[in-house]
Amino acid sequence: MRLNELHDNPGAIKTKKRIARGPGSGKGKTAGRGMKGQKSRSGVAIKGYEGGQMPLYQRLPKRGFSKPNRKAFSVVNLGLIQKFIDEGKLNGEITEDSLIASGLVRRKLDGVRILAKGAFTAKIKIAVTGASGTAKAAVEAAGGSLTLLPTVSSAE
Repeated sequence: MRLNELHDNPGAIKTKKRIARGPGSGKGKTAGRGMKGQKSRSGVAIKGYEGGQMPLYQRLPKRGFSKPNRKAFSVVNLGLIQKFIDEGKLNGEITEDSLIASGLVRRKLDGVRILAKGAFTAKIKIAVTGASGTAKAAVEAAGGSLTLLPTVSSAE
């Protein structure tokens, strides 16, 4: 087999229809949009207009509130921390930076929050921005300590 004999499977490559490229293309002149009218022009939003009637998206009730300055935390479960300790990827005092360095957390965001899912047996110190009450209890039951750091506001 030579390079000039290589080819793709039949039907694997489909050429794109070139619209508005002359009468020979089969989609020339009006480019498949028909004659005149609003839908033949560019910049049309006809689906959102209901002939003067109040549009559906405005008739439906809006619920809730999105807090513009809410905190976003990276979440880690105790079971995963225990797994990384057993594999030797985490040791000593666990901080947010050590969690990132080990690959357990991708980015810190506004801090790291620990949740209590999974079994935890390591007697270790953990210092993070947030933790659930059950996570704190589980770490202390294993003989370790969990200290909460102050949150850093992203506006500063």
